[in-house]
Amino acid sequence: MAIQIYGYAGSTCCGRVLLTLFEKNVDDYKISHVDLYKREHKSPEFLKHQPFGETPYVIDGDLTLFESRAIARTYARKYADRGTALYGSSPQEEALVEQWLEVEAQHYDSAISKIVYNLLFYPKFGLPCDHGVVAEQMAKFEAVLDVYEKRLSESKYLAGDFFSLADLSHITYTYYFIEIAHRGAVFDSRPHVKAWIADLFARPTTQKWLKLGGHIP
Repeated sequence: MAIQIYGYAGSTCCGRVLLTLFEKNVDDYKISHVDLYKREHKSPEFLKHQPFGETPYVIDGDLTLFESRAIARTYARKYADRGTALYGSSPQEEALVEQWLEVEAQHYDSAISKIVYNLLFYPKFGLPCDHGVVAEQMAKFEAVLDVYEKRLSESKYLAGDFFSLADLSHITYTYYFIEIAHRGAVFDSRPHVKAWIADLFARPTTQKWLKLGGHIP
């Protein structure tokens, strides 16, 4: 039975799920488009499955699951023997993947998402951009990037010299930040981060996501 994904393919969180499936060579899925501009994610029917009204959620047999990182972790483990080894090849590597997934969620995403929402998404929904918030979060984001620069001077990827779910989880918001919000200059003084991002964007799975809908309509 195909995995049913309810969301917008080009969104940051739905993109995280799709990238995971692509890396695991899973093609038995179906996307049921949710129109965010019509606020279909706030409809009573949607809220039955995702009580916070956020995309995506998935239905996979008897399992209904929301929160994109939880979904990504689930499929990275369910299809551990297929495609890219997104948790590495040892308990130690898996621990480092989980560590950097937490860093992404608690520090990287915490800043970059507020910037992207204010510069891109709020105007799309007719809401004002708070430039004070953007400035505050840019300062926080640069401090986070300094940590990343040090880490990536020591290894090619975050958890070591292998691409993992931790790296994958950064792709979608970083794409919007650079290509749509045009804030990529912040990486110029951090060559290891810049090279890492170029590597992530060049992956065939990233290009597949972009063709499927990795842009603001």
